[in-house]
Amino acid sequence: MKRRHARTCRPKRPSRPPTVHSIRALILRLVRENPGWGYRRVHGELTTLGIKVAPSTVWEILRQAGLDPAPERASTTWADFLRSQADALLAADFIETITLNGQRQYILAISSTPPGASMCSAPPRTRARAGSPRR
Repeated sequence: MKRRHARTCRPKRPSRPPTVHSIRALILRLVRENPGWGYRRVHGELTTLGIKVAPSTVWEILRQAGLDPAPERASTTWADFLRSQADALLAADFIETITLNGQRQYILAISSTPPGASMCSAPPRTRARAGSPRR
């Protein structure tokens, strides 16, 4: 009698149902293919694909698989990024000058980071403004 009563009082499901195996496999595949992604990024990608899973579920799946749910991202600092992109960086300056005959010229100077490479361009000559001296 005691067992029968205990069995009927127990809840039908002791906890939430487990995550579908295909979703679990997809989460693990996304993390293996993109090692820099954390659990929030994986959750965002799943949401984009139309799969509704809580971020905490993604965290738990990664933790159970022995993967770090939030990988360390301090490996790439801003200085490291700038050093790696130095060949593609450009410096630009826009200058306005007045020539000896009173005309305004606008100069755009662009130089790349490696020394010795610079380029200047100026628009074609324009007519002098009314009231400005002509020489």
